[in-house]
Order: sequence, then C-alpha cells, then structure tokens
Amino acid sequence: MDRAIASWRLRTQHLSEPHAASAGDVVRHLLGVQAENPSQSAWAVATRTQAPDPADLASLLASGDVLRTHVLRSTWHYVARDDLDELLALMSPRLRDLPGGQLRRDLGFTAGEVERLGAVVVETVKDAPHRTRDELAQTLHAQAPDLAERTTGRVVGLLLAHLEMHRRICSGAPREVGGGKDPEHTYAAWEDRVGSRVELDEDGLDEAVARLAWRYLVGHGPATAKDVAYWATLTPRQAKRGIAAVQDRLSSFEHDERTFWHPAEHEPPPAPTAGKPAGNLLQVLDETYRGYQDSRWVLDADGVVPRGREAAIGMALVDGQLVAGMKRTLDAEQVRFDLTPHRPLSAHEVSAIEEAAERYGAYLGRTPVVRVAG
Repeated sequence: MDRAIASWRLRTQHLSEPHAASAGDVVRHLLGVQAENPSQSAWAVATRTQAPDPADLASLLASGDVLRTHVLRSTWHYVARDDLDELLALMSPRLRDLPGGQLRRDLGFTAGEVERLGAVVVETVKDAPHRTRDELAQTLHAQAPDLAERTTGRVVGLLLAHLEMHRRICSGAPREVGGGKDPEHTYAAWEDRVGSRVELDEDGLDEAVARLAWRYLVGHGPATAKDVAYWATLTPRQAKRGIAAVQDRLSSFEHDERTFWHPAEHEPPPAPTAGKPAGNLLQVLDETYRGYQDSRWVLDADGVVPRGREAAIGMALVDGQLVAGMKRTLDAEQVRFDLTPHRPLSAHEVSAIEEAAERYGAYLGRTPVVRVAG
C-alpha cells in the first residue's frame, strides 16, 4: 500500500504524467513550494511542467505573479501572489514572531530598535524597490549608525524575515548577476508587490483553514490530518476542523493506522509503477518529501533509508521510492549527479535515473553525468 500511495502522490504533484502546463500552474496547484535553494527549487517547479524552461518561473518572479518569501513553516517558499496574503494571515502569532523574538530575546534588541530598523527597510524599498540584502544592510548601517556594530548579517536576515511575515515587505524582482550564478534575491514594499492585506476574525480563520486544507489535499493528497498540520503549521485541532469543513468533497481510506484524505474525484493510478517518468532527481526539500511528515515514509516501503538527519541534500526516486541520496554539482559544461544508493540498484532503476538526469541536464543546458557510489 505504501508504494501505491507514493505513486499516487507523484501523479497528484505532477511529478509523473500528466505534467502541469506551466510553472505558475505548479505553484498554484501545490499552494506553496519550499524554496531555500533558488536553483534546485526552480527545478522542483520546472520538473513538474510539460516543457521545463528556466525562463518560465523566472518571468513570474520578475513580475511578482509568484513571490519567494517566508511563510508556512517560516521557511522560504514560492507562493502565487494571489495566495500569499491569506497564507500569511493564517500564520500563528507565535510563528510570526519567531524572527522578532530572536532579535529581542537572543540578540538584545529592544522592540523600539527593531521597529526603528524595520522602518528604515520599509522606507528604503518604497523609495527604491528591488534592493538586495547587502544594499539594505549598508542603508541600515548608514541610517542607524548607533546600531551599526550590532546589525550583523544574521540580524539583517532576521529583520527581513520579520518584516516579510508581518506583510511589510516581500520579494522583489531577482537581479541577474551572470557567470552562471543564481540571481540575487531582492526586496520590495508589500503594498507595491501584493497590495492586499486581509485580517481574519474567528469565522474568517475557520474558512481560511478549510480552504487551505482543501488546497493542500488537491495538491498533495492522499495525506493525513497530521500532514496538513505540519505543512501549514496548524494545530492538530485546526487541521481536523479544516478537513471536516470540506469532507463532503473528500474520500478517505485507512492504512497503517492512519486516515488518508483526498479529493473524491481523484482516483489512484492504475498500478504503483505505472507513472512516467519513472525516475526523479530532486532536492530533499521537494514537496514530495518535505510536504509530509506523518506519512513521509511511504517513499521507503522497504525501510532501507536511515531515519535520522538527512545525509544528502538530494534524492533519487524511482517509481515513487527513495532509492539513493544525491549530490548535484555544476560546472560550465556538465551537471554531475553523485548517487549514494540505499541498497543495490536494479537495471531498471539505473535506467530511470539516467533518463531523469537527461531531462534535468536539458533544462540546465548541460551534459548530465551520473555516478553511482560503490
């Protein structure tokens, strides 16, 4: 059953056919795509599309139709502009205050000092949008010289996340730097890139949680209530209430002492190994892995993957099963995938991984090389 659920999720998430038409469709479908590493998270979006093209997501980030910002588990995510306001309004006060709390409790800034520094950032990006973190740090040092020595890189990072989660700034257009490097992340004023600012009362909060539960299950199902709670940092009670509110549109089944939910119209694939492409090369932050917590390990039906801290930043999947850790290395001509298998790989698995590498290499415009340890 684990294999069937994993295969089903590949199709739900567009990692197997049918792929989505565009990067925008992927981001809206998944609602949020974890995006700490810009290059590898861009592939997480592109690999789910019919014709992977770096310019697809890049154009959305430039226009602001998709924003890369701190939300959900207070980590970087790609989110469609139309969805971001409500997602941030849903964040619990405790989660929203994490960066500000670190500035005050751990680093000794007063609430007044945090507000003063924040006001400098907000006014700067209003007057001159699309500023990089380094540029904003320089402005902070110039305009708050008495705090300059304490305003370290860590402080600037926490301050920017604090302002993002309080809907005062958000991501600006990425700035190209050339040389094969990732574009630089920039910041702009919330009102200029998003504009709306919804405030949720108790009834509005319940309705928003129900919408979130539905959207999550459309993009990630089958999944459990605990998966919903983890993904959106909801309380278990909120997640259950959200699912209950849309239960008339859902179906469920029992497996491994868990209840799995999915939209009623979503049928399982005809067979656990029927999906194409069979192989996927992904970062461990990918939604097919990090998008779940309670039922993540349907990706490892045989129990061969270590359950401790991730030993690799990437992974190779074949037929929905995690078969190897992966490290991606780029140079001017090649993209190399170094694999550390969790068990001996079959000829079918090696072939599926090589096909995945060809697709990834074509997207990057580089020749793919697969190396299998041992």
